[in-house]
Amino acid sequence: MNPLVSSAFDGGNVILRSSSPDEVRLAIRPDVASNFLQWFHFRLDGARERGCRVIIENASESTYPAGWANYDVATSVDRVHWYRTPSVYDGKCLSWQIGPCHDVVWFAYFAPYTLARHDELIGRCAVGPGVTLERLGDTVEGRALDGLHIGPFPPSAGGTPATTDVPASGDRRQVWAIARQHPGESMAEWWMEGWLERLLDPNDATSRALRALADIHVVPNMNPDGTFRGHLRTNAAGANLNREWAEPSLTRSPEVFHVRRRMAETGVDLALDIHGEEALPYNFIAGTEGVPGWSETRDAELIAFKRTLMALNPDFQMEHGYPRARPGQANPAYASNQAAIAHGGLAVTLEMPFKDTADTPRPGTGWSPERSARLGRTFVDAVYLALTGRLLREA
Repeated sequence: MNPLVSSAFDGGNVILRSSSPDEVRLAIRPDVASNFLQWFHFRLDGARERGCRVIIENASESTYPAGWANYDVATSVDRVHWYRTPSVYDGKCLSWQIGPCHDVVWFAYFAPYTLARHDELIGRCAVGPGVTLERLGDTVEGRALDGLHIGPFPPSAGGTPATTDVPASGDRRQVWAIARQHPGESMAEWWMEGWLERLLDPNDATSRALRALADIHVVPNMNPDGTFRGHLRTNAAGANLNREWAEPSLTRSPEVFHVRRRMAETGVDLALDIHGEEALPYNFIAGTEGVPGWSETRDAELIAFKRTLMALNPDFQMEHGYPRARPGQANPAYASNQAAIAHGGLAVTLEMPFKDTADTPRPGTGWSPERSARLGRTFVDAVYLALTGRLLREA
């Protein structure tokens, strides 16, 4: 019996080209109306007795072929625990060998965060104390664009009593966090899980303090259509959402249109845009140094924010990342740049690896859902320190 391959499910993406008892040959399907391709997610049946070799034939045609170097494939037999299977990239194909194992094995570019899991996350958070679920608008295909407005814990949940110095509604700081503009960057929503679970924990003193001084607006998944379709970077109209923030369109990029409109209503004092990086094996922040009006004060705050994160979590580092934008050269179509231009506060883009971290490696799992979530939890501390003026600065 030849192994069977399927990807007709939430977040699935692969094309079966051929199958023999010892070998399966596949291709990655591009995003709709675009040439982006790199995300794969599929199920393999029938390798229990013999195992087989899996080959992705069009890996060299991917959007980021440098991402295949030193890359190992996310693998699961129960869709709960994900580990890494070593792979080889020969400059044309990506391949890996599996021995006799289980009846069914799932493979993916990174541990998937499906739209079904997103709905479960939204459901858990929406009933949390002090949380309001907002339908910010609809996607191209009519799916709900979910936003969570997280205010103070009510006294019944251990929140700050009304008699203490809680900022008045007009004085409260406004924090925004968005993720998965690029749906194939599933580590971004794993990060969101950690961020949200900690923010909703009434026993966490930092979360209580942060929520006492700030309204926190969270969009865990900016691109539900692309998530369900198994896209790498685009929505159902073929738009790369992180290139749409200067002039979003209700027909081409309604997801950005609705979030940008809501940001204008609330204001933004601090913005986090969460992403994944295909080639660089590091966690790092891309800042907004190229926006008009950048100053030494804003630069010092950005550096202090990164230094604080590095002190809080050794999985974050400052040595490796993207080059700084030249003065006045920031692209206003990027979310962080647009937030910094329109609102003037600290706005950053977090990049996490699809591979393992080179400086803090975990070879069995690489960069993983669990580590992504823990980094999300770390940001609760960093944001609180930023809003209270306690970031680590140079001595």
